[in-house]
Amino acid sequence: MDFVALDVETANADMSSICQIGLVRFKERVVVDTWKTFVDPQDDFDPVNISIHHITEDTVRGAPTFPSIAGQLGGYLADTTVVCHTHFDRVALEQCFWKYRVEMANWIWLDSARVVRRTWEQFAWRGYGLGSVCGFLGLQFAFHDALEDAKAAGFILLAAMDKTGLDVTGLLDRVEMPIGHPAPLFETAFDANPEGPLFGEVLVFTGALTIPRAQAAGWAAQVGCEVGTSVTKKTTILVVGDQDVIKLAGHEKSSKQRKAEELIYNGQTIRILRETDFRELVSRAQGNPRQNMPQ
Repeated sequence: MDFVALDVETANADMSSICQIGLVRFKERVVVDTWKTFVDPQDDFDPVNISIHHITEDTVRGAPTFPSIAGQLGGYLADTTVVCHTHFDRVALEQCFWKYRVEMANWIWLDSARVVRRTWEQFAWRGYGLGSVCGFLGLQFAFHDALEDAKAAGFILLAAMDKTGLDVTGLLDRVEMPIGHPAPLFETAFDANPEGPLFGEVLVFTGALTIPRAQAAGWAAQVGCEVGTSVTKKTTILVVGDQDVIKLAGHEKSSKQRKAEELIYNGQTIRILRETDFRELVSRAQGNPRQNMPQ
């Protein structure tokens, strides 16, 4: 029954730019400890990210850097199951360990979004984001605060335990099985893998990628993403070439990135990722572990 729920916030499209971490430890279904800290990402803050979580350079002034808290963080997560909602927080944390060349223990990850898709039929194919699931369950949290989002993921997992009768070990086994709910008829044809952990996401590429665009689109489809050609009100992920993520004047960004940022400012939920993080996200979604630290 014991696990730690985790969430992070980032300063910009580089997922290693963690600026806040929140942890909640659950023991026998009860919250027994919480931990939250701001982190100096030693990086620029993008106005788009600030508009979402309201964390700025001033907020983290004097906050610890990631290497200075990595040992404490590892102590919280050692020998336990770490729960986060979708793979994004996992990738961000692993990328941060990688960035600073800090050794990371091999704790067990459990994606509460994958649990949700196999627990409640109405969330099997769409709408399984943190906010909508909490709304369904009657849970109220101040979203885009790392500790609050971690609590939300944890309480969602407890609700899934109640619904399924499974403990953490049982849910770890369940997420590796087919979703099991009948797929509805969709309005459009999907090339996306409906069993993929990112099914329901609509992804668009922009900028110069290091791999052929067709190959990148194939990877995205394998993990469940519908790949679009332009940014629209249905877009949920924009993948930007690494060099194009560098902070630029607005007019120097691609038209797709400017359009995505406009939609974000107007309240649409879109994640802007660099290509490197997209590749790590696909790898984690396919269940591939990172083998070793860079030299």
